[in-house]
Amino acid sequence: MTISSTLALPTPRHLLRINALPLVVSLVLLVAGALYLNDNISGKHAALWVVGALLGVTLYHSAFGFTQAWRVFVADRQGAGLRAQMMMLAFGVILFFPFLAQGSLGGQAVGGFIAPPGLSVVLGAFIFGIGMQLGGGCASGTLFAVGGGNTRMVVTLFFFIVGSVLALFTFPWWSSLPAMKPTSLVKSWGLWPALLSNLAVFAAIAWFSIKLEKRRHGKLISSTTHSKAGHSLLRGSWPLAWGAIALVLLNFATLAISGRPWGIMSAFGLWGSKGLIALDTMIDPSEWEYWERDLMPLMDPISHDITSVMDIGLILGALAAAAIAGKFSPVWKIPLPSLLGAIVGGILLGFGSRLAYGCNIGAYFSGMLSGSLHAWIWLPAAFAGSAIGVRLRPWFGLQVETTPPPSSC
Repeated sequence: MTISSTLALPTPRHLLRINALPLVVSLVLLVAGALYLNDNISGKHAALWVVGALLGVTLYHSAFGFTQAWRVFVADRQGAGLRAQMMMLAFGVILFFPFLAQGSLGGQAVGGFIAPPGLSVVLGAFIFGIGMQLGGGCASGTLFAVGGGNTRMVVTLFFFIVGSVLALFTFPWWSSLPAMKPTSLVKSWGLWPALLSNLAVFAAIAWFSIKLEKRRHGKLISSTTHSKAGHSLLRGSWPLAWGAIALVLLNFATLAISGRPWGIMSAFGLWGSKGLIALDTMIDPSEWEYWERDLMPLMDPISHDITSVMDIGLILGALAAAAIAGKFSPVWKIPLPSLLGAIVGGILLGFGSRLAYGCNIGAYFSGMLSGSLHAWIWLPAAFAGSAIGVRLRPWFGLQVETTPPPSSC
């Protein structure tokens, strides 16, 4: 009797698949964009373009999304993603709050995203939460998925822009809803009370997720490590902890360069409004009350808008990351129910994020790091909407991940 076995030899690095054309295109555009911005706009814009690209790489390789993390916790009490968010926020407030308290960083004035907490935040965040689950991503998740070649998310992004424009059009209605004045916990409470109270709540949420996960499964079954295999810096996947730390550091770089934290969604309303003007439609956004407050963004080229620069850089960074990993492979056939989910979800994302004065980045991540009271209203409202969205996903043929029952085999 002869026993033979086949060994799986490690693949030489030089034979690992790379999507050459998307990689070349992304790198050429990134370099050309940085040079153009530096020469024609400012070195600050060029630096933020690079930071945006690095955010795209980080989000793609760590798959640091908010949508799936909330979905698996709601559906199956898997809390690793939620705990990674709490770790990210804890690290972030430790880094941000001292500089926001003194109002300067490296000699430059800095300020956070402080928005008025009120009814529009509750409604908008709730709507946004539903949209996250139907659209398949949050604001940052939509952008890095588009860069990674997810064609369904291109549809979500388009209707995200549509929803944002609808929100700008209805600005007189929702801006008049009852609201408190913008409140900074750092300024109102002082540095240490604000910092310690935030850290205590983040720890409580992480502890609560552990308790619920153990109650459901008898132990912790989720992990901040995506797989047991070794991690590659260039090819992924990264542990969620890596992503959390990198996102905070890149957000801090944004604060240091621009004087304010990372934001995403304000660019979408701008793109949509400029699109209406470029198409020479009968609708003139410059006559809307929202833009009458400041017409300069509509008049200036997109390259002057910091948020737009970072958003486009993020998409290209994610494209480069997907190409290096050999995973850029768009699928052009989208089932009709899934397509409808992307349309409805995108509109809800755009409309909701504008009403809530931010998305999962501007209102949640950067809002928390800014010490804004409205971020603490946004979080439970968006999570409640997300829980509803999880239950609506099967209507659109979308999967809800759960742990399979133990097998007796």
